[in-house]
Amino acid sequence: MPSKSYGSESSAAIRSRVSTISRSFEEQAARTPDEFAIFAGNHRLTYREVDARSNRLAHYLQRAGVVAETLVGLAVDRSHEMLIAMLAILKSGGAYIPIDPGYPGARIAMMLEDSQPGLLLTTERIRVTLPANPVRIISLDGEAPGISAQSSERVTSFAAENHLAYVIYTSGSTGNPKGVMVEHRNVLNLFAGMDQLLGTQPGIWLAVTNFCFDISVVELLWTLTRGFQVVILQQGGSEKIPDAILTHGVTHLQSTPSLVRALVSGRHSLEALGKLKKILIGGETFPAQLADSLRRSSHRELYNLYGPTETTIWSTFHRVEESSASIPIGKPLLNTQVYVLDSELQRVPPGTTGELFIAGEGVARGYLNRPDLTAERFVNAPFHQAGRMYRTGDLARFLPDGNLEFLGRADFQIKIRGFRVELGEIEAALERQPGVKQAVVVPHEDSNADKFLVAYVSALAEKSVSSDALRIALEQALPAYIVPSHFVLLESLPLTPTGKIDRNALPPVPLPSQKSAGDGEEPRGEFEQILGKVWSEAFGLARIRRQDNFFTLGGHSLTALKIAFQCQQEFHVEFPLQIFAEYPVLSEQARKLEELVVLQSDAGVLEGLIEQLVKERESFSAGKSKAG
Repeated sequence: MPSKSYGSESSAAIRSRVSTISRSFEEQAARTPDEFAIFAGNHRLTYREVDARSNRLAHYLQRAGVVAETLVGLAVDRSHEMLIAMLAILKSGGAYIPIDPGYPGARIAMMLEDSQPGLLLTTERIRVTLPANPVRIISLDGEAPGISAQSSERVTSFAAENHLAYVIYTSGSTGNPKGVMVEHRNVLNLFAGMDQLLGTQPGIWLAVTNFCFDISVVELLWTLTRGFQVVILQQGGSEKIPDAILTHGVTHLQSTPSLVRALVSGRHSLEALGKLKKILIGGETFPAQLADSLRRSSHRELYNLYGPTETTIWSTFHRVEESSASIPIGKPLLNTQVYVLDSELQRVPPGTTGELFIAGEGVARGYLNRPDLTAERFVNAPFHQAGRMYRTGDLARFLPDGNLEFLGRADFQIKIRGFRVELGEIEAALERQPGVKQAVVVPHEDSNADKFLVAYVSALAEKSVSSDALRIALEQALPAYIVPSHFVLLESLPLTPTGKIDRNALPPVPLPSQKSAGDGEEPRGEFEQILGKVWSEAFGLARIRRQDNFFTLGGHSLTALKIAFQCQQEFHVEFPLQIFAEYPVLSEQARKLEELVVLQSDAGVLEGLIEQLVKERESFSAGKSKAG
């Protein structure tokens, strides 16, 4: 019968006898010491090797003073060393703070200043790029002799289930990110929930998520505590996902809808996705049309998951087994309770929209050094059984079958390409720029339903600002995924009668597919013409000029990914995503593409491409003559 409850609870389970993530890994390593654990580039490591190497580093960290609750920053590239370092920090008793070396220096400086870690692990290459900070640095390669000289035996750790495992920074509405403190017990409960959801039969997992985002914990740590082989997709390698799936025989993939949508655009990519046994989708709304496309193309298991960082990765799940107008976020995972409440924290009837609150074993400790914000977001429920709850700020309702339906945000926080973004953080960064009086950032959707950000900016009297200058300034202050795609300069921002910015009165921004390419030169030569056609399809434009700029057209990471996928299939070369930053103009990018073909391909491939283009031209001309 349909559920009539005003809240929803998962089943309870007896807590695992292990009390820390690292101990759970060590038990798995003892069971399967000679099975492969990690594949990263040319590196292949068994469970025995990963255990021994992480033990040596853990001993080294303890000698450097790491004890339970010591915060340890980790600024490394995606590699086998990244995962070994994560395990070593946990084994030593510390809690890791992931820091993406690609973040702007100002962002990294803020994270280090706020967290005040006891140590920072990095490499010699990255060390010289980091902002000045008094934190003690341990260089994984610079101090390699001392690390390798340590014992490979198990470390005595004094960490317990209620000690911190990691602190992950999320976007903050006041302009500064906030660190979410997650304990071992929170993570181990999530691991038990994943066992119930996916089973404990190990497979091969392709890890694609930046380790600064909490869903990477499932890809990197749940897997290694359950005997999986983990294939780490290395830096800037999203365009290599299809080949990685086919090469390694990957069985499990976790992804955002945006990334999967980019993947299904290519025939080769769709073939690769068809080889997977389980796909986990989360991080943003899962379009029903995309779900149908994935479900029809294979007999794989397909899941939609939901959960904020503050309740430890995933909190609800829904297995997608049939077509529907919208995909619910489902029912709670193990030892989790979900409630839809009104402004008085009272439960609303099924079918009524309210704010989603989450309680249970996954609720994190709170925000690092932010007791005020912790008290505001982590609240005690007025009904006894829920205990401490996290206020998500998300709107939801219970459907007649007891599933939850996600209905968007109650505030100005959004999800864009899987990343949680506080629009206030971007607005604050804009208003810090010289000459800027006021700024507001608004999300839009393009013709492919991909979100992009638009910044509306007004200048101070007698001051001038430019879109290019603002873009450059934000690129130096914010992660790339929250830099707006468009900047609209206005004399003043529209206001409501009460003096607030009237977001509904902001001028519309033409979608890329609505833009006319305007006057300009047609692409010249084979490579410009082929690349122009790829750009045209990716942007939804009928015409591309050779002077067109990728970013001016509204290009973002997913657009780049689509183009890179297509170029790899058309030209049989690796097409790194950094090319879009270095060569954003079509004609320049085409020249770089030609260089790559010459460098990476044999003469036969190049001749074949030109011959194919000539045939297409002749066919087009013949058809035109016949029509005449």
